[in-house]
Amino acid sequence: MADESARPSHPSEPESLPESGSASDPERTVRHIDARSLRGLAHPLRMRMLELLNLDGPATSTGLAERLGENTGTVSWHLRQLGEHGFIEEVVGRGTKRERWWQAVKERRTLDTTEFRYDPDTRGALSVYMHELIQQTFSRVADYLADDWEGPWQGIGTLVDRSDLRMTPAQLAALNAELAAVIERHTPAPDAEPGEDALPVIVQFQSFPRKERGGA
Repeated sequence: MADESARPSHPSEPESLPESGSASDPERTVRHIDARSLRGLAHPLRMRMLELLNLDGPATSTGLAERLGENTGTVSWHLRQLGEHGFIEEVVGRGTKRERWWQAVKERRTLDTTEFRYDPDTRGALSVYMHELIQQTFSRVADYLADDWEGPWQGIGTLVDRSDLRMTPAQLAALNAELAAVIERHTPAPDAEPGEDALPVIVQFQSFPRKERGGA
């Protein structure tokens, strides 16, 4: 599964997630999304397809088309586009000439929005990418709230919304770095065996400044 990180901050500030592979997953590479990659990924259907491959593992165009309610030919074309830009790859030794299996490339992706915000050639792609990224974040939370949870999983998740903090840029950067470090410490090693009662876990957090509007 890939980690998605978009940073709408000044280039001189620290990254919101580490820029190197963590000790818990030394095989995972870090990919900084450039202009070409951004244009190749910034499409609602492609981003949704890549999300499903990241979350649920390898799939065929037929399987993805059924889940997404799309035409198989359309899905196949977008899969090839994702493959050409290096976001997905064909599963070796699986499938046939008529039915190819695809998997997401194991990597951590980072994006600095300041590199594209004022570039007319990529501004539209950046807008699509950020919109879809936010929609995916919302949809994952909505799915969690809509699902029925029983036993020890009931009420174990948490949603945090704090608006009573005032910080300097350096303090906010330190907070983000510390939160990212906590996630890294709790990330199991790739060869670790999960417990019998383990489920995939999604970790999301957002921390950003807000310009004051009105008032004192």
